[in-house]
Amino acid sequence: MDDDYDDDRPWDGEMGDDSDAGEEAMDNPQEVLRECLEKFSTPDYIMEPGIFSQLKRYFQAGGNPEQVIELLSHNYKAVAQMANLVAEWLILGGVKVQTVQAMVENHLKEMILKTFDPKKADTIFTEEGETPAWLTEMIDHPTWRSLIYRLAEEYPDCLMLNFTIKLISDAGFQGEITSISTAAQQIEVFSRVLKTAISGFLNTTDDWQKSIEECAKMVCHGQHTYVYSQVLLHVLSKESKGGSIMKRLAQEITKCAQSQHDVTPITMALNSSAGFPQSCQALSSMLSRNALNPADITVLHRNYSGSDPPPIDLIRNPQFLELLVDSLFRPGVKLNPEHKSKYMFLLAYATSVSESVPSGSKSKGKRGLNKEELKATTLAIDKVHNICCTGKGSTELIADLSTLYNCIRFPVVAIGIVRWVECIVTEPSYFKLSTEHTPIHLALLDEVVTNHPLLHHTVLSLFIQLFESKQDELEILVQLEMKKMLIERMVNLLSRGCVVPVVKYIKQCWQRGDTDISLIRYFVTEVLEAIAPPYTSEFVQLFLPIVENEEITGNMRSEESDPVSEFIIHCKTNYAAT
Repeated sequence: MDDDYDDDRPWDGEMGDDSDAGEEAMDNPQEVLRECLEKFSTPDYIMEPGIFSQLKRYFQAGGNPEQVIELLSHNYKAVAQMANLVAEWLILGGVKVQTVQAMVENHLKEMILKTFDPKKADTIFTEEGETPAWLTEMIDHPTWRSLIYRLAEEYPDCLMLNFTIKLISDAGFQGEITSISTAAQQIEVFSRVLKTAISGFLNTTDDWQKSIEECAKMVCHGQHTYVYSQVLLHVLSKESKGGSIMKRLAQEITKCAQSQHDVTPITMALNSSAGFPQSCQALSSMLSRNALNPADITVLHRNYSGSDPPPIDLIRNPQFLELLVDSLFRPGVKLNPEHKSKYMFLLAYATSVSESVPSGSKSKGKRGLNKEELKATTLAIDKVHNICCTGKGSTELIADLSTLYNCIRFPVVAIGIVRWVECIVTEPSYFKLSTEHTPIHLALLDEVVTNHPLLHHTVLSLFIQLFESKQDELEILVQLEMKKMLIERMVNLLSRGCVVPVVKYIKQCWQRGDTDISLIRYFVTEVLEAIAPPYTSEFVQLFLPIVENEEITGNMRSEESDPVSEFIIHCKTNYAAT
């Protein structure tokens, strides 16, 4: 019997060190026999991974082969084989193989989640001495990878799970572990995950905000991941190709981090401000408190209006610019008249002055500044600020429309007007007191949309907020008219190039079933009047199902030609594959 085991089983390398086991058997063979026999008496022990090492200990301690054979065979319950048999019966009974497999896998997952012991899991490596073959096979299956992710979240200190996460990353599945905290503990794994997240952001077109949120959530997992990621993005932002996109991503991540942490020291360390301590200290003070301060504003104004100003990137900080816009355009904010011009100058300087550094030049004096638009931008900010801070009503604003329309062409003024309009129209009583079909404030947004495509998403978000707001003080018919007016604003947005986001939103309203069907019908009517072929396949995929719906357009069709039927026929003819 002993000879058979020696011939058939390669003990060396699989069972551990012979000398250690031999010493243990020599020290207390009776204790070893007792432990082994106790294990052999448990149900289905012959199926345990450690069966061969225990058999070796048992025989080296002088165990009886017949006794171990009897114990193992007597206690063999064949639970695993019975499960396989039941699965085969289910398949024979007509259940799909995939369904049966999912049943078995889900049950196993539940059992593992209930009974998992991280300490026992860590002993796998001490006993095996190498990566178990079954673990390598396990990570090839999505079901078991998802199990590893759940366990890794629950037991972040388990070495076996951390190692498995690395194996998953090495196998190319890092795209699945963007939200796994365990990945943040291993620089190699985190680097792959970060690369995948950045690639996802670069490849996303319409849903880029969601991509940024996912990326930011991962980056902001810990201070070390945040610093590492921001340094990496800072280096990439210096590249001539795509550097501006990386800078935008870094700024969006900073914005997300600011809601929970003070990341100002990290931000300032990366913006080359060390050579300008006065400006750096003044800006850091305001960013840390998230509030402007006249004394710090005065320091920045003095430095930037001098002959050798600091780099413009220092004040092109999104948080700082938002604070300036709020202070100048948000209704109700009171500024000291002595300092108001300094606020305007800094906002205009940051948004209109361009800076260039000739190649090969390292000295500060070599920087070139283009201030051609500085004076005009400052003047436009001043004019619109004076209008916004007076609290004029819609009727009184008519006299200022010419000024507003002329100044809207400046991007920073357009941003300020959007912020001002948002504060005005979101007041609960605004639409109750409004008498115009299209209030002047919203008509101003139409002009913003015409001049500034980069503000389309911001304006659309405001329209959506108003469309979904509860106007309980208004009568039902008045509410419908208000929402029709907002749909007209959205259609104007669509006509200016913001097509997919607008149609996507209206389609969501239709699918949710929380919007009056007459409003969806009105949207279809307005869009069909505004568009003409050719259409993109993405637009057809989004818009055609709405147009084809009988409840929406059934009454709009006639026996003769009509816009609805013409659109459907055109799409069916030219976009058969969509």
